[in-house]
Amino acid sequence: MNKIVFICVSILVIMSSSSYAQNSDLGNWLLYFGNKKINAKWNWHHEIQYRNYNAIGDLEQLLLRTGIGYNLTENNNNLLLGYGFIHSQNYVDNLDEKVNINEHRIFQQFITRHSISRVKVQHRYRFEQRWVEGADLRLRFRYFLSLNIPINNQDIIDNTWYGSIYNEIFINDQQILFDRNRLYFGIGYRLNQTAKFEFGYMNQFLNRENRDQINLITFINF
Repeated sequence: MNKIVFICVSILVIMSSSSYAQNSDLGNWLLYFGNKKINAKWNWHHEIQYRNYNAIGDLEQLLLRTGIGYNLTENNNNLLLGYGFIHSQNYVDNLDEKVNINEHRIFQQFITRHSISRVKVQHRYRFEQRWVEGADLRLRFRYFLSLNIPINNQDIIDNTWYGSIYNEIFINDQQILFDRNRLYFGIGYRLNQTAKFEFGYMNQFLNRENRDQINLITFINF
């Protein structure tokens, strides 16, 4: 029953947004995160992010990311080397015209996890080397802090609802050091060890504007 309610709410949110980016202040991101455990030490990370200016159909960005990780300690400290391809469709001066930009990224990251009472805490430190079409090499550092709090159980086990909060700050190597900050609030449901789902709201603070996003997220571990 819980799964049915979650799916229905998600569909209603997607359908409620405007059809045109110029008339919509609320975007929608569909996100898939996958993790394959190769053995006790190694894992394969992969993800797809389909970002829209509106509900769906007005593409803002398609992001494909993958990487190989190594556990320094079981489940709590992970180093990862990865690659990302990003295709962006940016509006020009608030007009209907778009420009297509492709980007390739190499990144290194470290994730560490711990608990404070019932709260699950994750820190992620990521360093990116970005080759953006038509521009020189760019470097960027990102720090991500997330909190997951179980609601109907003492721990986030099978069939558990949980609250999710995160903040991520992006720092450039350019003259304008601040790139953006993302603040997210959501509710999630862990079905089992393999799958969990989240629905949430994110505000993205940029240098000249803010942007509101609805996020629909699927996590698969296999």
